[in-house]
Order: sequence, then C-alpha cells, then structure tokens
Amino acid sequence: MLDENVPQDVADMLIAHGHKAEFIRQYVVPGTPDQIVATASQELEAVLISFDGDFETIAPRVPKGQRNRFRRLSRILMRCSEPQAALRLSRVLDFVVREFELATPSAPMRLTIGKSYLRTDR
Repeated sequence: MLDENVPQDVADMLIAHGHKAEFIRQYVVPGTPDQIVATASQELEAVLISFDGDFETIAPRVPKGQRNRFRRLSRILMRCSEPQAALRLSRVLDFVVREFELATPSAPMRLTIGKSYLRTDR
C-alpha cells in the first residue's frame, strides 16, 4: 500500500517485480488522517510504504484503550529523496521480501530505507 506521498515509479517498480502495488487513495480520500490510513493498510494485510514519519508516532495519538490496533501493521519508511525511492527499494527488495516472510502478527515488518542505509526493527 503506497501512501499518497509515494511516487508512481515506486508502484511501477514493484509491479515489474511481480508485487501488487496500490495507492491508499484507491481506498480513502487524499488527506485522510494517518490513523485511518494505517487501519486500512492493516485490514488489507498490506505493507504501508510512506515518506511520512508520522506513522511512527501514531500510538501516542491513539486513545489508550485502542493502542493495540496498529500492532500488526507492517511498514516501510522511506528516508531517501522521492526521486531515489524506486531505485533504493529495488536494490533491497530481496531483503524486504525475506523480512516480510519472517514477520508475524505479533512482530510485523518495520523497515527504514535511507539514502545510504537500511534498518530493520524487530
């Protein structure tokens, strides 16, 4: 699932490599709050790809009784420039696929892809 700030060439690259890639705007209107974007991605069992670091801070904004809602959300935070995104992701795609295979509902995939680094949080 590609957030609204992800360039089209990222979707094109993923599709060219045999993956499904859809923009969140196919499910919610642009500007929808991050909590709803996260919920939609999680319910669709999709990996959310975004340049928006706000997804790291969703938990503090969710009411305490509902904080377990996003524990199954797998996501990739892009910390490179938008023009570099498709190339950076394509270079680490095998690693991303393997990390997703290791993910479980209680330990979802969380990756950060930067200009010169790749970080996973397990």
